[in-house]
Amino acid sequence: MMTTFDLIARIGMTRHTIEASEKPILDIFCDKYLFRIPSYQRPYAWTTEQTSELLDDITTACGNTGDIANASPYFLGSIVLIKDPQKPEADVVDGQQRLTTLTIMLCVLRDLAEPKIATAIHNYVCQSGDPIKGTSDVFRLTTRDRDAPFFRSRIQEQGKTISLVDAVQFKDARARMVENAIFLQERLKLLSEDQRRWLTMYIAQRCYLVVVAASDQESAFRIFSVLNSRGLDLSPADILKAEIIGALPVDKQDAYTAQWEDLEDGLGRARFAELFGHIRMIHRKQKMQGTLIAEFREFVPTRKEPATFIERELAPYAEAYEEITDKVFVSHKSADEINRQLVHLARLDNFDWQPPAIEIIARRRADPDFILRFLSDLERLAYGLFLMRSDPSERIRRYGKLLTSIQAGEDIFSETSPLQLDETEKKAVRTALQGDIYTITRIRLPLLLRLDELLSGGSPVYNSPIISVEHVLPQNPASGSQWLADFPSEIDREQWVHKLANLILLTRRKNSQASNLDFTEKKSKYFSTKAGTTNFALTSGVNAETVWTLDTLKRRQTELIGAIEKLWRLV
Repeated sequence: MMTTFDLIARIGMTRHTIEASEKPILDIFCDKYLFRIPSYQRPYAWTTEQTSELLDDITTACGNTGDIANASPYFLGSIVLIKDPQKPEADVVDGQQRLTTLTIMLCVLRDLAEPKIATAIHNYVCQSGDPIKGTSDVFRLTTRDRDAPFFRSRIQEQGKTISLVDAVQFKDARARMVENAIFLQERLKLLSEDQRRWLTMYIAQRCYLVVVAASDQESAFRIFSVLNSRGLDLSPADILKAEIIGALPVDKQDAYTAQWEDLEDGLGRARFAELFGHIRMIHRKQKMQGTLIAEFREFVPTRKEPATFIERELAPYAEAYEEITDKVFVSHKSADEINRQLVHLARLDNFDWQPPAIEIIARRRADPDFILRFLSDLERLAYGLFLMRSDPSERIRRYGKLLTSIQAGEDIFSETSPLQLDETEKKAVRTALQGDIYTITRIRLPLLLRLDELLSGGSPVYNSPIISVEHVLPQNPASGSQWLADFPSEIDREQWVHKLANLILLTRRKNSQASNLDFTEKKSKYFSTKAGTTNFALTSGVNAETVWTLDTLKRRQTELIGAIEKLWRLV
């Protein structure tokens, strides 16, 4: 027979709870939480791009006053957890990338700190065991099962981030973890010990996350869906629409509302919202420090002349943005060449170049020769910044200077223009081209496709859904293979295997066994048009070679880099 006590216990067990609160990092990386990344989550995916942006944002917000209590707080976003309120274990439904990156940052700061500070920081990474209670040390974050031992032994354990090896030997999540740790170590080493201590205190005390904890999986997933739904929630564009249209005389509001909605329908809701971020950049010319709405209100003059804004900015910018993103610029001349330049730029993994392009196309539409010349130089600058590994803040500052120059009516083709590479930058790009291109995962495919188009002498169309970058000389030649006879020096193999000269494009991936075939057999099976590959100019050039030796690589490296140097005027 069930007692009243049993009934109450049963009800208590099935009652679900949802809690949400804003907490500083010191109240999150503490004994109240033991975060676990469930196996169903995607792998850790943040690159140095996102990590750099996070570090820049935190250091900018942190300032240099040394007064923690009065430092401006920094909001890191939200995390969604499945968590029993009475227990520390918490499955992370949303927030893996931030929690993992913050853990890496704390580990690097710990390993760079003097012993006493290092011990204090390690307490945010690892919950100390209690010998009286018989408990062991437990790391506050456990990544997915397949990556957890690696993350623990390479990052979380004390002193491990000091001696990290090159990330190229790892794949996927593990490569990202090591790349970000190395990147943070290089950046944080540049700070003094006092600056690093101040930064750590700021992260712990003044950086906040909203923690949303549901006691059951269904509720947690529902919260995640609502927080990430694109649905029909009000976007900044909707709020700005109400303000801008509302500032018009009543008798003109209907006509301008119709024009506004036509522009939104033409671009689509998502792209139309993105456009407002680009318009903010065109006016502000700096990285966003506050919210889009706040900065739009402050820096884009809309309220005094709302009709002028819609007619002279929103409409032409929307048209230019559609042409840029769809590569459909229309003109009486040079349209194909302009759209081809837009294809080159679109292959990059950032869109920071788009505001200057929008400004030029919107304002110089009647001069396609000018637009083509500008986009050619913009390609050179954008790829150059990418090859030089410029971080997002550096890129945005450069494009902000370019926008200033454009709007001031300066000669953007002069040697001193922000559009042009100076001699130091040219040298840095040449040096990068001589490096291990294959290991720069975000640049290798765009760069090789650009080079392939250049070598083809025409306008190749790449229709294959899969285009991969592959090695000719394999990364791990089989014992007894011809490769070891042709490249007997391990030093030579390591020096050349990832270089531009040794890379080709294929429309499908070779399997690992095929990668080690000797040159003649590999060429016949995988590099020829008979083997079903697209006739890439890069690949055809390899197929024309009778042998693949160190001399072949040196000659090919000189030819390929020479072609790029001529295209981008690097010498």
